Amino acid sequence: MKFNWGTGIVLAFIGFISFIMYFVISMNISEKYSTSLVTEDYYEAELEYQNDIDKEKNAKNLETNITWKRTEKGLEIIFPKSMDTNQITGKVFLYRPSNEQVDFETTISLSNHNLLIPDRRLLDGRWNIKVDWEYKGQSYLYKKDITY
Repeated sequence: MKFNWGTGIVLAFIGFISFIMYFVISMNISEKYSTSLVTEDYYEAELEYQNDIDKEKNAKNLETNITWKRTEKGLEIIFPKSMDTNQITGKVFLYRPSNEQVDFETTISLSNHNLLIPDRRLLDGRWNIKVDWEYKGQSYLYKKDITY
C-alpha cells in the first residue's frame, strides 16, 4: 500500500475521532467524574426559589439580621436582640459542599438570642448555612457561605 497525503489525512481523522470518543466514553462511565445534582429534588427546589427570594428580602429589611461567630464551644448563631425568643421558630440547615454525609438540619431552640451548634458536629472547612425562620407570622431566610 502506498502512503500519500490522502492516506495520511484519513488516518489523522480516524486517530482524532478515536481520541475524542475515548474521552467521551471514559467521562460518561467513570465514577470519578460523577455529575450528580446538588439536591436530589432539584425541580421542586426551583419552584420554592421565589419564596426564598421573598424571605431573604424580609430579612434584609430588618434593623439587624442574624450574625454568627465561631467560639470554643462551636458555631454560635445570634438572632436580633429586639425580638422575643419565644416567638422565633424555624430550622437551621448546614450543607457541606465537599461531603453530603455530614450535612445536617436542626430546629431553632434559642438561649438568650443565641443558637449553639456544637463543635463536634462541624468539620473545619467551607459550610453553607441556611436559617429559615419565622417571627410573628413573618418568614425570613438567612444564607451565608462560611469557613469554619
